[in-house]
Amino acid sequence: MNRSRPPAAPRASDAQRSRPSAEGGRHNGPERRSQPRAGKGGGTGAGGGLWLWGAHPVLAALANPARKARRLILTAEALRTHGDTIQTIGRTARIPQPEVVDRADLDGLLPDGAVHQGIALAADPLPALDLLDLARAAEGRDTAVIVCLDQVTDPHNVGAVLRSAAAFGALGLVVPDRHAPDETGTLAKSASGALERLPLVRVTNLVRALDELKEKGFWIAGLAGDAPVTLAAAGLTGRIVLVLGSEGEGLRRLTREHCDYLVKLPQSDLVESLNVSNAAAVALYELVRREQGQP
Repeated sequence: MNRSRPPAAPRASDAQRSRPSAEGGRHNGPERRSQPRAGKGGGTGAGGGLWLWGAHPVLAALANPARKARRLILTAEALRTHGDTIQTIGRTARIPQPEVVDRADLDGLLPDGAVHQGIALAADPLPALDLLDLARAAEGRDTAVIVCLDQVTDPHNVGAVLRSAAAFGALGLVVPDRHAPDETGTLAKSASGALERLPLVRVTNLVRALDELKEKGFWIAGLAGDAPVTLAAAGLTGRIVLVLGSEGEGLRRLTREHCDYLVKLPQSDLVESLNVSNAAAVALYELVRREQGQP
């Protein structure tokens, strides 16, 4: 497929590429349990799945038909707060019977420090998605954005990027199989429900994935602190893949070499770089602003 070229922006030159960047079942009411049946640690849920916690991640997971829920555990206070919402979801989705437990028992199920807000869900991981699923979602669209992360390993950052990508209408997030966090409760909590709403695609080879997206009509824009032009000045439009690297190492050399453009965000000399999740939010806003024709 021929790619409709964005307005002329500096291409990723060899010199630029060589430098690393700084950057439905209805339930009948709660079941009271004196103690959850699981060991402390919270690494896995019932049946070898995972634990999700916090109001937004759990409620979004219950409403997601692709997510198989196993156990729904709440404190009495959380049930009073979210009972109506859970009941509404249960009218059209198969969800587990709510189990009411004490907060201390819920603490014992989850990792230390988990901010669970009195609600947790044991569930299966989401089914794996294919990169071509994202490309098909762009068919018939003049503009589209896909976000790729190059070896960003912190689940808090990946979750926050998911949240921003969902907020700004990206089609999905692509990460490598290796050097990226697994689907965990920590990632889901940071995504605040976006893990259930935005496709998270894992690929064996990120560079090969970028080439496949090029074949589907996307232009690849890598965010790099040493790029010659800002994202706003580059004027990129159409189908764009926004690639961000880790905060310390930035984009890897091979990743840079497979970018059509290297762009940067304007920033002062007071800081060396932005956190990757903050950079993603700013960059996605700029792409949406341009797409909507805002000054």
